[in-house]
Amino acid sequence: MYALLFADAGLSTAQISSLFVIWSVVSFVCEVPSGAWADAWSRRRLYALGSFLIAAGYATWTLWPAYPGFALGFVLWGVGGAMQSGTLEALVYDELAAVGADDAYARVTGRAGTVGILAMLAATTLASPAYALGGYPLVGALSVAVPVVGGWLALGLPEMPRRESSDEFGGVRGYAATLATGLREVRGSRFVARTVALAALVPGFTALDEYLPLLSRTAGAPTALVPLLFALPALGMAAGSALAGRWAAIGPRRLAAVLTGAAALLAAGALSRQLAGMVPIAVAFGALQFAIVVTETRLQEVIGSRTRATVLSVSGFAAEVCAVLLYAGVGAGAAIVPVPVLVACCAVPLLATGLMAARWLPVHRVGEPSPMDGSRQ
Repeated sequence: MYALLFADAGLSTAQISSLFVIWSVVSFVCEVPSGAWADAWSRRRLYALGSFLIAAGYATWTLWPAYPGFALGFVLWGVGGAMQSGTLEALVYDELAAVGADDAYARVTGRAGTVGILAMLAATTLASPAYALGGYPLVGALSVAVPVVGGWLALGLPEMPRRESSDEFGGVRGYAATLATGLREVRGSRFVARTVALAALVPGFTALDEYLPLLSRTAGAPTALVPLLFALPALGMAAGSALAGRWAAIGPRRLAAVLTGAAALLAAGALSRQLAGMVPIAVAFGALQFAIVVTETRLQEVIGSRTRATVLSVSGFAAEVCAVLLYAGVGAGAAIVPVPVLVACCAVPLLATGLMAARWLPVHRVGEPSPMDGSRQ
């Protein structure tokens, strides 16, 4: 509801857009350095610190509902989000690997992703009655409470000492060495670089969800029905996340087929200009979420533990760049081409990503074979 809060505080559309720019710039600038910090320090503590900074950002919005307060809140959110990006994934993978259960990573993150998506749906549903009961102060208080509790829970996660991450230098020199090592791992290996690129391209397409309400409106949906239609892709993504844990060892060609199918469904649903078109779009988003978990898991398998969070942050940074490019492309074409056609056109780069997956996706190298593939890759 933050966009409504900004508008009700008297901000213009241009001012609200400038806040989003501040958020994006801060996130971009802090993404990779915070990943190196996670590798050089404690991933558990850094993730918790990120949660507390995000809570502080929401509190700033609630207590200082003016442009400077909103801008400061976005700065805090951008820094906190960058601290969390890649940090939890690196922590979970290394802790599972420490007990010989790294093959369970896709299953664990798939289930966690499903719970997270369903929780967002529940929060969206509860936002209206919460606002009706206590207005923006109550919504703000709940928004602060959730990341505070999340940060507190993160502090209770296990974290074994990473002896290989200790550096002969401490402080700033140790951090700089960790950052340089992580970036060198991406630049120095075409195999790792291609996996990073693939793991960044797939989630970039989820930025299309920002245009789903416009698609619904084009199909004739009344405003009250738009949130319910928007829930369909979210449910599809929850299902895709759950299935990714079961079929995590899917081969490169079969994942390429999944992405190709997603491209076809996305185009068909967008061009139908019917409310029923949200169904194939929902399936397409489910396939995207499935591919996100799979590609991120394969990236985890090919990078070293010492710089895991740094490399994941590079992938996260690239994913944000892909999303911004998608926004820019749709925004530039919106003046001359209808939104449904623009969304359908995004199926072309998605199809190209599927073809890249057939060549670049690393084979599954740990644990038991996937039931889908029938044999070890």
